[in-house]
Amino acid sequence: MSPVLQGLLTIIIGVGGCVGYFYASNIILDKVIFPARGPQAGRNINRANKVRPWLFLFPAMFALGLYLVYPVVGSFYRSLFDRLGNNFIGLDNYINLFAEEAFRTAVFNNLLWVLVVPAMATFLGLLVAQLTDRLVWGNFAKSLIFMPMAISFVGASLIWKFVYSANPDIGIINSIRDSMGLEALDPLQVPFWNNFFLMFILVWIQTGFAMVILSAALRGIPEETIEAAIIDGANPFQVFFQIKVPQIMGTIVVVWTTITILVLKVFDIVYTMTGGNFDTDILPSYMMSFMFRDDGRATAVAFVIMLLVLPVMIWNIRQARKEMR
Repeated sequence: MSPVLQGLLTIIIGVGGCVGYFYASNIILDKVIFPARGPQAGRNINRANKVRPWLFLFPAMFALGLYLVYPVVGSFYRSLFDRLGNNFIGLDNYINLFAEEAFRTAVFNNLLWVLVVPAMATFLGLLVAQLTDRLVWGNFAKSLIFMPMAISFVGASLIWKFVYSANPDIGIINSIRDSMGLEALDPLQVPFWNNFFLMFILVWIQTGFAMVILSAALRGIPEETIEAAIIDGANPFQVFFQIKVPQIMGTIVVVWTTITILVLKVFDIVYTMTGGNFDTDILPSYMMSFMFRDDGRATAVAFVIMLLVLPVMIWNIRQARKEMR
């Protein structure tokens, strides 16, 4: 079957199935289960109205359970077995993980990424949004800064691999060092600092995202508050930090947490640049190292990543709800 025909059939069956489900469920609810006739008509109508929302929510809840809850429960269950999946070993995979120095290094590196990348990307995005907002050529500058968002993580990594190249004829860093008479080095092999070289790639990509969202938030600030502050004698720094930033703090938090969730799931950059070598492993790349040789350990790492992401997601949802009130 051709992909086009397959896609059309999927749409027709999916949409038609949803329409048929809602139509049939309404008929069964109103005509069979709670018929609106006889002495119990009013009571049955009230009962049907209470059940109807759950009936409509059932397809979405079923899909979430099938594609979200079941994989989580299944992954945790799988992590309690050995690499062959035959012998139940309980929490041994988790105990062995926390006993390994490589796992502790990956957790430490992940904490560095969580602390540095969202802070830098949000700060630079806010700075660019403010500086380019009043410029005639500001939209052109924003387009250039947003452009890395259109590049895949692997593509961006390959670009920066040339920038970090140890060859002075290719790498910008070593070209500058060579012009200063310094010996060439590979930035990706410098302990500890090589993590920051990798982080900068994601900062470079996500600054455009932060800039677009925060620029829209800055433009939504009422001009009256800014004019009142200027009349009261506030300088540009006071207007920005004491008038503008407090009014868009909710948006800043949403951008920050969104990038944080992305950071906890990033894998491509580390895998493409270093493969996790030179103490640059983070949890997703560390998990990948067990994927094809120790499935139980890999699912244990995946579950740890989910536990780390979960609090950030819950907090992000709560902040979004506060913004909607």
